Amino acid sequence: MRFYPLFFRAAFSWMDAERAHRIGFGAIRAVHACGLGRVLERFTAPAPALATEAFGVSFPSPFGLAAGFDKEGRGIEALAELGFGHIEVGTITGQAQPGNPKPRLFRLIEDRAVVNRMGFNNDGAAAVAPRIAAARAALEARYGARRPVIGVNIGKTKAVELEHAVDDYRASARELAPLADYLVVNVSSPNTPGLRLLQSAESLRPLLAAVREESEWAAGRRVPLLVKIAPDLSDEDVDDVARLALDLGLEGIIATNTTIGRENLASPAGTVEAAGAGGLSGAPLKARSLEVLRRLKAAVGDRLALVAVGGVETADDVRERLDAGATLVQGYTAFLYEGPFWAAQVNRGLARHSAPAVRA
Repeated sequence: MRFYPLFFRAAFSWMDAERAHRIGFGAIRAVHACGLGRVLERFTAPAPALATEAFGVSFPSPFGLAAGFDKEGRGIEALAELGFGHIEVGTITGQAQPGNPKPRLFRLIEDRAVVNRMGFNNDGAAAVAPRIAAARAALEARYGARRPVIGVNIGKTKAVELEHAVDDYRASARELAPLADYLVVNVSSPNTPGLRLLQSAESLRPLLAAVREESEWAAGRRVPLLVKIAPDLSDEDVDDVARLALDLGLEGIIATNTTIGRENLASPAGTVEAAGAGGLSGAPLKARSLEVLRRLKAAVGDRLALVAVGGVETADDVRERLDAGATLVQGYTAFLYEGPFWAAQVNRGLARHSAPAVRA
């Protein structure tokens, strides 16, 4: 399985990163479409001992795929065959939008990192919803109660002014909450102007309350609601979000999104400068995302679920996050470097140790 990093350097490292992603994701979907995914699944399915429960939902594994890889719900079934315990789709916005101008995705290979300024490129909630519905029905028919979980991550349409953001998030929740096993409010991407301003407790409270109300009305049930925060928040702001999440009765917090920081990178300064603005993800986030996780755990205890993401590459990284108080762990950037069997490798590493504890 370790041949993939060599293959990546030969086949993809020289290629435009967004094009490479499109080709790789297309290959994963093609394997599913021709039926080979069912063969692969014999080797990639998580061990039963890894089953985990979070906010009343059963996950085949605590390790899942973060939002950003499948922005539009085009490959949920195919990704499920690779061993992810959950697939978080998105970020999806209320209206369709093309995202920022290309090029907008860059690798920092020496750092095992990626810089993106994609800008929530997606077809919009109304177009994505039927794809999620079809995938959910197919997974239920195939796996039953042990199916991989589908999370849905929603964000603000760029053209919508901040004063109308609540209505925009409501529109997405109305379309997508009925299909989601859990719903994530993304207010932490650095690639939509002004979005991170919504992380202040004053702005976040009415937004989360509105999404909660809309999602329950649309779904006819309580849809687990989580908020995703940035690693660049001050410790005091992290504490404020924790208090707000408890006060509003959220089911969880996802920590963390990408960073606008560029400190302590191994890549040449010229390479970093050429990548330009955007969110940095991958190995350089490990220390700060772990700090934020531990701070949140100290603040909320077992009263809500914490989902750790940022710099997660190995089973040991996942175990470290679980030991630090995470209920679930997500990865994304390492998937680009490690290839399609990455989730299976992580799950095998986890299975060699004791099963993860069932948490909040």
